[in-house]
Amino acid sequence: MTCGVLVAAPVQDTRHQLAVTRLAYWLDERLTELATIPAVELLLAEEPLTIRVPDVLVTDLTELNVRRAWPADVRLVIEVLSEGTVRTDRVTKFSEYAEVGIEHYWIVDLDAPASMTTYRLIDGEYENFGEHTGKVSLDFDGTPLTLDLDALTTRHAQRP
Repeated sequence: MTCGVLVAAPVQDTRHQLAVTRLAYWLDERLTELATIPAVELLLAEEPLTIRVPDVLVTDLTELNVRRAWPADVRLVIEVLSEGTVRTDRVTKFSEYAEVGIEHYWIVDLDAPASMTTYRLIDGEYENFGEHTGKVSLDFDGTPLTLDLDALTTRHAQRP
């Protein structure tokens, strides 16, 4: 018999949900060779069963009608901080995602001013590749991206 512990995160507020939706849509429109998916299960381990549901993940899966993603198919995971998840996102998930080899991990904080910290896996550990506020210009695997972090928390969509 397998025993375990079910850990559920609290339901997120609308500001968080809207920011996740905006970010996922914005990335999906720009990373045309990849798929950007909000809130899909990510299987980290089968024994003991460990599943996370990142706010956004970017994958090179060609079959998008899947229940779960595997770490080998994931290029980027994004967590948007909210009350009740800060420690999990900054500590637990940070180490779990590194352990399974997810190359890019971004953490978005919606508290004013909205900010994002980008990490990249180097020799098995995440290195900080930048802390950003306002308009962020970065390169994701050869694709230049300019993201307005403040637009994640306003009714205005991302503008070119």
